[in-house]
Amino acid sequence: MSAERRLEGEAGSAQERLRDHLSARNLRLTPERLLVLEGVLTREGHFDAEELLEHLRRSNKSVSRATVYRTLDHLAEAGLVKKHHFQEGHALFEHVHGRDHHDHMVCDRCGRVIEFVNDKIEALQEEVCREHDFRELRHVHQIFGICSACQAVEKRAPNASPHHSGHA
Repeated sequence: MSAERRLEGEAGSAQERLRDHLSARNLRLTPERLLVLEGVLTREGHFDAEELLEHLRRSNKSVSRATVYRTLDHLAEAGLVKKHHFQEGHALFEHVHGRDHHDHMVCDRCGRVIEFVNDKIEALQEEVCREHDFRELRHVHQIFGICSACQAVEKRAPNASPHHSGHA
């Protein structure tokens, strides 16, 4: 199956899910909200609302800042995106529709987010839940530390910070 056709399939079911979510709140799936959804589904990695707005504007999509922010909240409530607060006062989003579970390492210096999957960690979490007769519904695993680029900069100049992009 081509990537384009897969995206169309993902967008179709995501669109239905968003429509159902909005309908339950007596809201409509407007063309602008649909543009935001499409913009989200084409993004890779983590992004903030302003980056999404810029992405949409570069693609000649006319959507207001307020619509982007409100629609991202609806997408999070509908389970189509995950809203992360890796750094205080700054939300990052990632689309989770059709994606496998993963965890995050977050650099405290530059904000870089590294996604990872580790079967041993997942198995250990399941074992701990069994030991405590606990039924897991979901979990969030975030490791905060210093990425290799920032470590390298700190070794060269202890007060410097790297100039690479913060979002993965």
